[in-house]
Amino acid sequence: MPTRRVFVLLALVAALPAACGDPPAKEIQQGRDAIEAAKAAGAEQFAREELTAAQDALKRADDAVAQRDYRLALNNALDARERAQNAAKQATARKSVAKADAERALGTTTLALQQAHARLKAAEASRAPARALVRPRRTLASAEQAVQKARTAFTQGDYPATTEATSTATSMLQAVARELDAVAAPVPRRRH
Repeated sequence: MPTRRVFVLLALVAALPAACGDPPAKEIQQGRDAIEAAKAAGAEQFAREELTAAQDALKRADDAVAQRDYRLALNNALDARERAQNAAKQATARKSVAKADAERALGTTTLALQQAHARLKAAEASRAPARALVRPRRTLASAEQAVQKARTAFTQGDYPATTEATSTATSMLQAVARELDAVAAPVPRRRH
């Protein structure tokens, strides 16, 4: 039986450093800092899944500290830091792509707005009935508001909102084009 006591004693000695070590406070703080940096990079909007994984890992690290399992806490803290750094990288890359897409959409919509104004002027110059131009004018005014909203969102760095507003404006401008085409279309003459 003495060998069994030696075995138990060795097991306790081996577990002692894990149970009596210090919590990985530095690594947990690094995880927190990395999460804040990821948020600042736009991860909440552009890399939500990876940011959430980092936050979950940090919570698991805190829970492990509360249970005095410092090795698990360290592993989770390091995982949180790595995931947060990945979230920051993803957010930066995706934000850059979103900005380019929003800028392109805004340019296309601005050009379509200018073309719609030119079409309206042409319809007015061709002496189209004023009543027939009421609806296109209203739709054009609404499209101008949507384009302004898109410009504001772009200036504020809200690229998804920019894309959404330009999409709305584009739909309105397509409707204006159809309405003006219908006004400009010649009415067929009846044969007698």
